[in-house]
Amino acid sequence: MRLRSALCTTASALSALALLSACGSGSGTASSNSAPLIGVDYPRSDTDFWNSYIKYTPEFAKKLGLSLKTTNSQNDVAKLTANAQTFISQGVKGMAMAPQDTAAIAPTLAQLQAKKIPVVTVDTRPDTGKVFMVVRADNRAYGEKACQFLGTKLRGKGKVVMLEGGLDSINGRDRTQAFNDCMKKDYPGIKVFGEATNWDGAVAAQKLQTDLTANPDIKGVYMQSSFALPGTLQLLKQKHLLVDPKDDKHVFVVSNDGIPEELRSIAAGKIDATVSQPADLYAKYALYYLKAAIDGKTFKPGKTDHDSTIIQVRDGLLEDQLSAPLVTADGGTYGGVPSVKSDDKSLWGNNLG
Repeated sequence: MRLRSALCTTASALSALALLSACGSGSGTASSNSAPLIGVDYPRSDTDFWNSYIKYTPEFAKKLGLSLKTTNSQNDVAKLTANAQTFISQGVKGMAMAPQDTAAIAPTLAQLQAKKIPVVTVDTRPDTGKVFMVVRADNRAYGEKACQFLGTKLRGKGKVVMLEGGLDSINGRDRTQAFNDCMKKDYPGIKVFGEATNWDGAVAAQKLQTDLTANPDIKGVYMQSSFALPGTLQLLKQKHLLVDPKDDKHVFVVSNDGIPEELRSIAAGKIDATVSQPADLYAKYALYYLKAAIDGKTFKPGKTDHDSTIIQVRDGLLEDQLSAPLVTADGGTYGGVPSVKSDDKSLWGNNLG
C-alpha cells in the first residue's frame, strides 16, 4: 500500500505550493501571512546529531510553506511543557517535539489534544497519550544490528560494554532490550556489561574506564548514541587500544547516529560501525505530517512511498519507521545484516555543507 493523502492523492510531500493550489487549501501562496504557523521544540543542542536536525528543520519548513517558531527544551521535560504553553499562546496550528522523558510528557500531550493542536513526535514515542504521528526509526533494530556486528567480529566469545542511553526514554529501552535479547539468543558466549549513562558523555566515559580497568580483556563497545564518541575515543587512546582493526588489541566499537565524525572515524579505523539515524528525514517528515494534519489528512499502517513502513503501535497511535542502515568500512553483511560503506553519498552525514 502506498502512502496517500485523503485530500489530494497526487501532491508530492515537498510540493507545498502545488498542494495549496491543487487541494484548495489557502490562497495558493506561501507568504508569511498565509503560511500555517507551527512550533518545533528542539530537545537539545549539545550533540552533532541534534544540531544537524536543527539545521534541516527551517530548510524543510520553507519548502513546505510553513511558518516556523522554535524553542529548545535542553533535555528538560519541564522546559518542554513551558515551551508548549508558549506555542499555544502564539496560536500555532501544530507542534513537533522530541520528548526525552517519554512518560512525563503525557499531560502536555493531553492539553495540546484538548486545544485541537496536532502533535508529531520525532525520534521518541510517548509511553501514553495520542499524537498525530511518531517519526522515528526502528530502535530495536539499532540494538539488533549492533549485536550482530559485534557478535560476528568477536566470533561469539568475549566481553562487551553497552553504554546505554536513558532508560526513561523509549529509545534507550528499545536499544538496550534488543541488544541484550540478541546477545542471549545468538551469542550466549559474549558477556555484556550494561552501563546506564542518561545520554551523558562524561558518565559514559567514567563507566567505560571502570569496566576496562576491571576487565582489560573487553573487546567490544556499543554506544547507543554518538554522545559517547569523544570520551570513548580518548579513553581507548589513553589505554593504547585505539589501534588498527587488524591489530589484536583493537576494541570493536559500534555507535548510533551517523554523524560526520562517526563516518570519518569508521574510515580511519578508529571505530567500526554505526547505525545511521536519519536527521534529515526526521526533520522532513515531522513537518510533512504536521502539514498533513493541518490539512485534515489521515494515514493507515502499511508501506510508504519513502522506503519506510507505518505501523500501529497501539490504538490511535501510528509510527512511521524510517530507514536506518548499518554503516561499516567495507559495506559487508554481518550476522545477516547488510551494511553500507561509510563513504556512501546516500548517508546524510556525508552531505552536510
